[in-house]
Amino acid sequence: MDLSTIIGLILGFGMLIGGFMLEGGHFTSLLEPTAAMIVFGGTAGATMASFSMDDIKQVGALFKITFREKKFAVDELITALCGFAEKARREGLLSLERETANIDDDFLRQGIQLVVDGTDPALVRDILETQIDFTDQRHRIGADIFEAAGGYSPTMGIIGTVMGLVHVLSNLADPEKLGPSIAVAFIATLYGVAFANVAWLPIGHKLKLKSKQERFMREIALEGILSIQAGDNPSIVREKLRAFLSEKVRKEAGPAKE
Repeated sequence: MDLSTIIGLILGFGMLIGGFMLEGGHFTSLLEPTAAMIVFGGTAGATMASFSMDDIKQVGALFKITFREKKFAVDELITALCGFAEKARREGLLSLERETANIDDDFLRQGIQLVVDGTDPALVRDILETQIDFTDQRHRIGADIFEAAGGYSPTMGIIGTVMGLVHVLSNLADPEKLGPSIAVAFIATLYGVAFANVAWLPIGHKLKLKSKQERFMREIALEGILSIQAGDNPSIVREKLRAFLSEKVRKEAGPAKE
């Protein structure tokens, strides 16, 4: 599980509710089904209207991506690419065909297979860069869905509050009920603003971050694949790929291994 996402959401909502209760508020007073219906239902409807059904169907998978930790082991990728480079230099590019069955990553496997098939290097780069760009575009749509929800949610909260105040103002005959009724009306704004800034917008940002990390890994894989195809020495391949890393990470990893 992605602990930073889980802990962040729990901390964010926990501090909001905790602060409210420390001021003498009661948790049950925050539970208003009608406000929830207006805010969450309205936000869902507006978001669905902004995207295609194929995009909306991805929401369940996007939640899984958000809450599931995915390891981006750069060192392991560089080591694997250097191993392929050494094998190709020693036994030829065709020897890598036996390795493709053991590669879990679809992108890396496709790249190695293109090299084994003798595809022109310019075409290999074009195919893999196109795949990187279109994958990035699909990921961006997923983040856009949650960012759109984060934009609509506060507005739906205000709409819910205005509707509640309209109901309050139409029943001014009983002054004793004015205070509680107004408080209930403002719960909608609370829902809208709180969920936008603690849930929807952070989730959208997390999806963008994971997309950037995946793109980074694929760019490293692309350069490694092209270096292997060019017949570069494994040590040269390693130095090329280590250039993608920050100076701090390179120092922590130590000198390049032969």
